[in-house]
Amino acid sequence: MSVHDDLTTVQRCLDDLSRSVGRLEQQLGSGGLEMRRVRTDADHLRESVALLREAASGPTAPKKPQLVTIPDTPYDDSLWIDTDDEGLGARDRHAP
Repeated sequence: MSVHDDLTTVQRCLDDLSRSVGRLEQQLGSGGLEMRRVRTDADHLRESVALLREAASGPTAPKKPQLVTIPDTPYDDSLWIDTDDEGLGARDRHAP
C-alpha cells in the first residue's frame, strides 16, 4: 500500500469516528467535559492527518535556507549612541 492509500484509509476511519462521535453527542449531550474532550481529540486527529497529507504531497527535498549577505563595512557609529556596554554599564558612569 502506498502512503496515499494509507492516508485515504485513515481519513475514512476518521470520518466514521466523527459520525460516531456526533451520534454520541446526540444521545449524551455535548455539554459534558468528557464529550467535549472526545470531540476535540477527534478534531485534532483530523487536523494532524491533514498536515500529514500536505507533507506527503509536498516536495521531498528540503528547502535550502535563503542566505543573507552581511557586508564587511563597519556599522554606523550612530547606532550605538545611548547604549550600555554589556557588563560595564553606561559609558559616562562607573560600574556598580
